[in-house]
Amino acid sequence: MTSIWLRALPYIAAVAAVAGLLFGAYRHGLSVKDAEWQSRWSDRDTLDAKALATNEAAERAKEQAYQQSINKAIQDGQRTIDQATADATAARASADSLRGAADALAARLAASQASGHSCTAAASQAATRAVMVLADVFKKSIQRNTELAETADSAIARGRVCEAAYGAIAK
Repeated sequence: MTSIWLRALPYIAAVAAVAGLLFGAYRHGLSVKDAEWQSRWSDRDTLDAKALATNEAAERAKEQAYQQSINKAIQDGQRTIDQATADATAARASADSLRGAADALAARLAASQASGHSCTAAASQAATRAVMVLADVFKKSIQRNTELAETADSAIARGRVCEAAYGAIAK
């Protein structure tokens, strides 16, 4: 029985050696494939990082361009609002002079009524009252129109600023 084992021992050793060699080749193939896979994975990670950096830079550039467009729209709008305010101040000064002229006319009519004849005094007094009422209505109309114009100019300017800011972002 021992002789059978002794005769089979070289064959068993050869089979074990071949099995060991096959297992070694299998492990080597696994390690080569793992290294290849790891290399590809690292390359993909590097490309992803580069793409991320490129995309971030592009998005930051877009964001800065948007912000610059909005800032420009705000500056232009502020200039328009300042111009509207200056125009309203000039209109108010002009309206004040018109109100002053209306007051002077009413005062002249009142003075001329006082120095008039008694027969024409009643007619002159009624005309003077009518002129004073019209002068008062005219003054109030000028004041209200000035306020409305100032409000409208300001609203238009602010609306244009919003439109410009939206237009800058929508592009």
